[in-house]
Amino acid sequence: MRSGWLLAVFAVFVLSAASASAAPLSLSLGQSVIALNGPWKFHTGDDARWADPVANDSSWEAVDLTPAPGAHDSDVGLKNYVPGWSAKGHRGYLGYAWYRMTVHVAEPGGDALRLVGPADVDNAYQLFFNGHLIGGIGDFARKPPAVYSIQPRLFKLPRALWTVKDGQWNGVVAIRVVMERGSLVRSQSDSGGIHIAPLLGSEKGAGDHYRMQWLQMIVGYLVDAVEPIVFLLLAVMALSLMPFDPEDRFYPWLAAALVLLAAARANQPIYFLAQFETMHAFGFWRIVVIDALTFLAWTMAWRAAFDPQSSRRVVWVSGIFAGLYAVARLLTLSMFFPDMPHAVVSVCVTTLQIVRYGFLLLWLYLAVRGVMDRAPGIWLGLAAFFCIVIGLYAPELSIIGVPGIWFPFGVGVSRTEYAYAAFDVVMFFYLLQRLWAYAPTARRVMT
Repeated sequence: MRSGWLLAVFAVFVLSAASASAAPLSLSLGQSVIALNGPWKFHTGDDARWADPVANDSSWEAVDLTPAPGAHDSDVGLKNYVPGWSAKGHRGYLGYAWYRMTVHVAEPGGDALRLVGPADVDNAYQLFFNGHLIGGIGDFARKPPAVYSIQPRLFKLPRALWTVKDGQWNGVVAIRVVMERGSLVRSQSDSGGIHIAPLLGSEKGAGDHYRMQWLQMIVGYLVDAVEPIVFLLLAVMALSLMPFDPEDRFYPWLAAALVLLAAARANQPIYFLAQFETMHAFGFWRIVVIDALTFLAWTMAWRAAFDPQSSRRVVWVSGIFAGLYAVARLLTLSMFFPDMPHAVVSVCVTTLQIVRYGFLLLWLYLAVRGVMDRAPGIWLGLAAFFCIVIGLYAPELSIIGVPGIWFPFGVGVSRTEYAYAAFDVVMFFYLLQRLWAYAPTARRVMT
């Protein structure tokens, strides 16, 4: 972040808390914002007294949040990402942990500094300064805390909160973090705790960095916000073809599948940007209900498109698959059933995978039937079919080593988003082709 004009040039350097066991960190002069990379004092567990600036943390371990050059998260491309506590000796740990750092600042010449909160944390946090709760993300009044998405935050640190002595402002930053059982994290291998260090700076410098973090997030989720609109437009186009052939069930089922797909994709930016949906609500509606209904709707759509005369057993099988999918998926989410026996969870995981492969085999059967029966527009239909398969079977493709995300221009674009973009184009022409097939009939009716 480039320096903005300042009322006064200030220097920031960080020491360890009560003990001097960690070496002081010297920082350059004249910066309007500086990353508090560490060393931080770190301790698993939870004790309200650890927010107190005089708490003894001499026995705590030291944690460095300095990112590798060019490091970013694996989702939207947030910069300065570091692995969490799972990669630093606490693999599999769930629950609370604390980070503490003592900060000394030369007289900044104003009445307040600003602190940019950590932009990526698993999964919720509270930030204390000199024993005062400044803010955070998550509802800690609940037990366990209600978890929401992590977003950039900007906190004001007025002079009254600092200990001022001999022209120097002193304070202890303490961050209480909680990672819940069954948390929705991108990778278990580096999950837990703070992934992007907080920053300290002037109103201008910290504010600029805060706005840059928001810009990164918005750009990162822009594709997820645009895709649902296109899906809904295609759904409207599909429904507009129904009057030409009211008996063709492809159009209403396609519209239903597209609306569900739009709901699934729209839920991403809604969850991460709007922050009114808890992680539990996201897990239930998005991962359990919408996903199960999406697989069912696409099965019915492909049946109507490729093999409308197929046995009713296809309908019954797909309905049973959808029910098994929802139940098995729900029981695998430990956020809802934390005490579920491991044997039951293993059975549900296996059942879920079998059902997913069952849907895929059912779709492939319908596609082969469509080729054999020369269904209308079969080749464009198959192209759309394979795009949807790539999108919905992302976990299976990742298992066999197909890259899941790329970062053009520093913004994360997933394999699924590329597949759905191709699907939008192919489905538009597929529907256009089906519409054109009605043209001779329409001309005969008009004459």
